[in-house]
Amino acid sequence: MNNSHSPQAKTYWKENIRLVSFLLFLWFVVSFGMGILFVDVLDGFRFFGFKFGFWMAQQGSIFCFVIIIFIYVYKMNKLDQKYGVGEVQGRFAPDNKNFHNKGSKE
Repeated sequence: MNNSHSPQAKTYWKENIRLVSFLLFLWFVVSFGMGILFVDVLDGFRFFGFKFGFWMAQQGSIFCFVIIIFIYVYKMNKLDQKYGVGEVQGRFAPDNKNFHNKGSKE
């Protein structure tokens, strides 16, 4: 996707921003909402012997954040493949222009 003003590029970035916005909203709900705003309601439930609101504030939000990272990586790889901008495994710069071996005699 060499032309960043093409309709395909605009669609790609629109989907990218939509994904990031959704995941940030999810992160906000889990960390701030469940850990601070709704903690009193959630404390009515028990999880691993702890009040659920307390557990979400201390441990659950961290687990959810890590899961969100994996979701982002998975979804972005799919989006990159869909628009043909994914990474190609085993691809190197021509003639290794970016790699200079100090010990070589070239």
